[in-house]
Amino acid sequence: MLEVKNARMLYGDLVAVDHLSFTIKPGDIFGLLGTNGAGKTTTFRMIMGLLEPTEGEVLYHGEHVGYHNVNDIGYMIEERSLLTKITVRELMLYFGQLKDMQPKVILERLDYWLERFGIPEYKNKKIKELSKGNQQKIQFISAIINNPKLLVLDEPFSGLDPINTELFVNVIRDFQKQGAMVVFSSHQLDHVESFCEELIVLEKGKVIIEGRLDQVKKDFKKMSIKIIGDVDPQVLRKIPGVYQVIENADQTIVKIENEDVSSLVFDYVKTCKNILKYDVERASLSEIFIAKVGHNHEKV
Repeated sequence: MLEVKNARMLYGDLVAVDHLSFTIKPGDIFGLLGTNGAGKTTTFRMIMGLLEPTEGEVLYHGEHVGYHNVNDIGYMIEERSLLTKITVRELMLYFGQLKDMQPKVILERLDYWLERFGIPEYKNKKIKELSKGNQQKIQFISAIINNPKLLVLDEPFSGLDPINTELFVNVIRDFQKQGAMVVFSSHQLDHVESFCEELIVLEKGKVIIEGRLDQVKKDFKKMSIKIIGDVDPQVLRKIPGVYQVIENADQTIVKIENEDVSSLVFDYVKTCKNILKYDVERASLSEIFIAKVGHNHEKV
């Protein structure tokens, strides 16, 4: 179990993280989200034991992170930190042995992951000879080569195309199935939404959203209705509780204040012809993020 207890981190007078608390259990996938400078990377560094909180504490299975348990952890930082003048094989031997792994085991796992990521031919190539996307794969492999029980990923999907992003997501899910704890940040909220179960959103070091994703959506209340058919947008806009109507080429999207409004919209839609679709959906994570973080920015 990973426990962040009332952690506060100061850089001089700057409050980077302000009384942050959360718990991650084995098998959890936890999202730590926020804008640039929100405090995500500082939080990761506290989790890794690279920074000591000014107040509070961070515990991994009841202990502070140190040389006795760091081999259980994998960490992928946002910036690429690869030694570009050596080969993939040499790099992985270096990183693996830092985790007290035997060379034979390192090379066996490297072969597996290179095959899994579709780049077995790069084993003896120098890092600088690889594309940015393939360097991202190598950096990810360096974080998981020790089969970590706690996997910390700072913007793991940065610069990846949709196919490789899905590949990363599948690997993360595999670690979850093995009982690993996964905590990550990402600006790609659609991918966060697809597999994250619990999250915290930080803004200027403070928590502004937290909880299970399904409950966060439920608590937000605002919803969308997607309609394909012959509806009049002007009539929809006049329905109490409708705050926006978006006319797309293929469908009309009606934004409503809460679930109760959907019945009013449906009463009108029943009178229309050629209705092919009527779907009521909770707000996306992206919409909630913009609403909460954007509103917070307006106050500054």
